[in-house]
Amino acid sequence: MSTSTSTYKVSGMTCGGCAGKVTTEIGKVAGVSSVDVELATGQVTVTSEGPLDEARIRDVVEEAGYELVAV
Repeated sequence: MSTSTSTYKVSGMTCGGCAGKVTTEIGKVAGVSSVDVELATGQVTVTSEGPLDEARIRDVVEEAGYELVAV
């Protein structure tokens, strides 16, 4: 199976704890193999086993207390 990489912009992250929370929550989504957060820019890169449902990513980011914004 091929891997897929998706990049998102998350607003509201202000510290390493915020980045850790987003990483943990996105990492729980089925199929996600890694999450890389660039705190300074709010950019989140997600590697997965296949295409991800952006609505599902948005839901877990919002549940964590942050907002997924258009890239």
